[in-house]
Amino acid sequence: MSEPASPGESQRGAPRFFVGCEDDESEGLEDYDSCSMRTDMELYEDDEDTDSPPERQIVVGICSMMKKSKSKPMTQILERLCRFEYITVVIFPEDVILNEPVDKWPLCDCLVSFHSKGFPLDKAVSYANLRNPLLINDLNTQYHIQDRREVYRILQQEGIDLPRYAVLNRDPDKPDECNLVEGEDHVEVNGEVFPKPFVEKPVCAEDHNVYIYYPTSAGGGSQRLFRKIGSRSSVYSPESNVRKTGSYIYEEFMPTDGTDVKVYTVGPDYAHAEARKSPALDGKVERDSEGKEIRYPVMLTAMEKLVARKVCLAFKQTVCGFDLLRANGHSYVCDVNGFSFVKNSMKYYDDCAKILGNIVMRELAPQFHIPWSIPTEAEDIPIVPTTSGTMMELRCVIAIIRHGDRTPKQKMKMEVRNPMFFELFDKYGGYKTGKLKLKKPKQLQEVLDIARQLLLELGDGREDCEIEEKKSKLEQLKTVLEMYGHFSGINRKVQITYLPHGQPKTSSEEEDTRKECPSLLLVLKWGGELTPAGRVQAEELGRAFRCMYPGGQGDYAGFPGCGLLRLHSTYRHDLKIYASDEGRVQMTAAAFAKGLLALEGELTPILVQMVKSANMNGLLDNDSDSLSGCQHRVKARLHEIMQKDQEFTEEDYDRLAPTGASSVVNSMRIVENPVMTCDQVYTLIQSLTSQIRKRLEDPKSADLQLYHSETLELMLQRWSKLERDFRMKSGRYDISKIPDIYDCVKYDVQHNATLGLEDTLELFRLSRALADIIIPQEYGINKVEKLDIAYAYCLPLVKKIQLDLQRTHEDESVNKLHPLYSRGVMSPGRHVRTRLYFTSESHVHSLLSTFRYGGLLDEEKDQQWKRAMDYLGAVSELNYMTQIVIMLYEDNNKDPSSEERFHVELHFSPGVKGCEEEEKAPMGFGFRPASAENDQKQTDPGSLEDLSRDEPDRALPLSEPMGIHRRSPLIRNRKTGSMEVLSETSSSKAGSYRLFPSCSRQSPEMKQSGLGGCLLPLCSLTRSDLGLVSPPPILALTVSGGNAK
Repeated sequence: MSEPASPGESQRGAPRFFVGCEDDESEGLEDYDSCSMRTDMELYEDDEDTDSPPERQIVVGICSMMKKSKSKPMTQILERLCRFEYITVVIFPEDVILNEPVDKWPLCDCLVSFHSKGFPLDKAVSYANLRNPLLINDLNTQYHIQDRREVYRILQQEGIDLPRYAVLNRDPDKPDECNLVEGEDHVEVNGEVFPKPFVEKPVCAEDHNVYIYYPTSAGGGSQRLFRKIGSRSSVYSPESNVRKTGSYIYEEFMPTDGTDVKVYTVGPDYAHAEARKSPALDGKVERDSEGKEIRYPVMLTAMEKLVARKVCLAFKQTVCGFDLLRANGHSYVCDVNGFSFVKNSMKYYDDCAKILGNIVMRELAPQFHIPWSIPTEAEDIPIVPTTSGTMMELRCVIAIIRHGDRTPKQKMKMEVRNPMFFELFDKYGGYKTGKLKLKKPKQLQEVLDIARQLLLELGDGREDCEIEEKKSKLEQLKTVLEMYGHFSGINRKVQITYLPHGQPKTSSEEEDTRKECPSLLLVLKWGGELTPAGRVQAEELGRAFRCMYPGGQGDYAGFPGCGLLRLHSTYRHDLKIYASDEGRVQMTAAAFAKGLLALEGELTPILVQMVKSANMNGLLDNDSDSLSGCQHRVKARLHEIMQKDQEFTEEDYDRLAPTGASSVVNSMRIVENPVMTCDQVYTLIQSLTSQIRKRLEDPKSADLQLYHSETLELMLQRWSKLERDFRMKSGRYDISKIPDIYDCVKYDVQHNATLGLEDTLELFRLSRALADIIIPQEYGINKVEKLDIAYAYCLPLVKKIQLDLQRTHEDESVNKLHPLYSRGVMSPGRHVRTRLYFTSESHVHSLLSTFRYGGLLDEEKDQQWKRAMDYLGAVSELNYMTQIVIMLYEDNNKDPSSEERFHVELHFSPGVKGCEEEEKAPMGFGFRPASAENDQKQTDPGSLEDLSRDEPDRALPLSEPMGIHRRSPLIRNRKTGSMEVLSETSSSKAGSYRLFPSCSRQSPEMKQSGLGGCLLPLCSLTRSDLGLVSPPPILALTVSGGNAK
């Protein structure tokens, strides 16, 4: 038999279904119609009599619950199956299946039967034994599929990769399989340890209440998955303890970047795969206009196709669905569902009916003496749309982003000698290295218990010489550890260092015996955690960031299924998010991912699944306690210059601002005399602490709650500490405390302005001027020092960025969209690589130094680069959410060796706006400087492009309060398909300025630079032009009253 030429044609007439027994076919057809089981009989006319099936027909019986046999996928497939000339389909009525004995069931030659809720599988097995039809899906193995233990046993037996797991059987007859030990951040099941995050699955496959438990370091709690109800498939719960009744499988959690792959086999040689958002991510089901869950076809690798074949054969299920987890470069099977169809795919319906029909005919045609051979046809050739004209395709986006708004970082040191502290130090292995870091809630609770015990003994008036710790320090230790009423594991830590001879004595009055006695230096660090405002900033920036991608225009592409969201779900988006090990940085990354991918719910599940810890080889972390020699020298010189009780001289300007950065020069002019300004700052701090003390004495202020659960007492403590530490006993000022003072006053001006404390704005103005000198210069005063310090901080990160750009067009193992399902999507076989690096201020300063002083371009020869460098020099502060974005484009129409094949852009934004309006905001030149006419235009400060007009050189003032622009910042003038194109903007006028002026592949400036070697691949890779532009409007955020706008 040859296949129909087109979907609507059949050699024998219309497709025909029959419902019920064969005694009365016409009645069966009426029953079929009454059951709404439609065929496409009406699509064409046929004069041939179709009241009865043709002779020598092969009857395919469909034995399942009506909800399944009447489903849209089943109907679509059966309609196509009936187009086989010798096949007739009979659907068993549900009433017959449930209420009639099997010998009364309709006869068939081939049986398609599968279990679902309420289906009598035992009767189906009896029917198969009675009639012995050809089984499309084996019935006996369907019992195994209902038990996750059996599913995992079979998978393991077949050598199929699956997550590491253990079974907890709460069965009185099997006491050795019921050993559960639960810890704070792990469980031990029958001797197998599973650290959080881990997954807890009921052994019954029909029970969809799967729980994922998160570690305390990520916020704790659990995500509770369930069978989809409306638009929800899971909810977050603060409960962290595992279930105590029932039998479960415990398995390690696999980080899948927020997507699952559903695989559907039709025989061992065919598998259709789809991606969907993981239900564990935020629990919200993405649905299309028809209410169906949004899924996207993806291509399986060769290994995954082999896995699909193994699953199909191992479970003897021709039509079979299973779940695949792609994690850490491997694919793991985590669930086998048995009989399952793809929901919405005409291509799948065609393929499935064709394969099933061929299977039936191959097995049964010889028995019926039907002349039939399997048709051979050429494989589908994946014809992929190509680019045209001067179109450039976005290939890679790399962003380095500072964390969001945080609470002030605070630190307290105290020397302790009590035996209880030594016991704690020994308990957690402190003697091995002489240092100990305590971050886990259980550990912090032990420190708190010791502090409480010592304070209790001191309160009893006992003259106990063993308690040498200062009462005030113990009280502060207790107060800080008791904040918020619970430990989240990411906002406080205790560091303990062993001092074999105690702390060095600070005066001759101390007893000599004291220094010989071993002690411990306890350092308590708290604060510095992401605020609610910081979360909003990160989430808003994530939403705005979608506009960087093709199809991301319009209300941040807030509608599902297009632009970046579709790109990510189809695996065309190769996204990885990295963060340093600091809690504020990790939470910023999670909030950003929430906005970027339109997720909902708590940050903890997103953090665990989407954010990778990058505490490896110093990629995003640095040990602030171990500064480089160059940094020590720089800080010493800064301290020396800032201790002069006189106005800055020309020599001081040369020494302190040799690069001529306008932000540093302007701040020095505000300060004038550094010691006098420090005197003013110190006086203002004294005034501030005095005002807070008066407020504390006022009964009305006793229970006053400040921003983010802070109390007046805690606020007084941080300001009193700064007051003590800033002015030393010698009368000189500790310049290293200036950043902390600015940090605190900025926080209070922004978040605690309702207190109405006097002179806080003046303190803010003066401390900011001092901080704008100190902070950037701590990363090097002259160019050589800046590069030296940058090298120490971010060399691993620069190398990683280099690899990211190189691998964009080298890595062919990346998951891609299946070309056959991608009509209307440009370049479906390609992908966009996105790498997001979230870190702290030090790495951002250092990376900017490499771009500015690493010899990429010559400011004297390249006017655009000079204007970009001037803009950077005018930026006084790299505020929260500062971003450096690198975008790589490729023009596939250019020769691979051409200088114009690749194209790189560097984008920069100094982050959120400050607490007060900037009078001298840095002068920018727009997001896309199109011509040299910009030099003559009197632009407003800041140059945030007004994208509501097609005038790329017009600018908005940075000082104006504004929201994130809702349109794409990319000026585009061509469209092809759904991929919009970034093109050069040029002018025919005299004096026109090319957007990206040419530069050689390896300019002399790059070769001469000390650090240029690290950055050279960035240029040689692109063989194109480099431009750095002032802030893209999508990345400009405003902060007002504690909220991001």
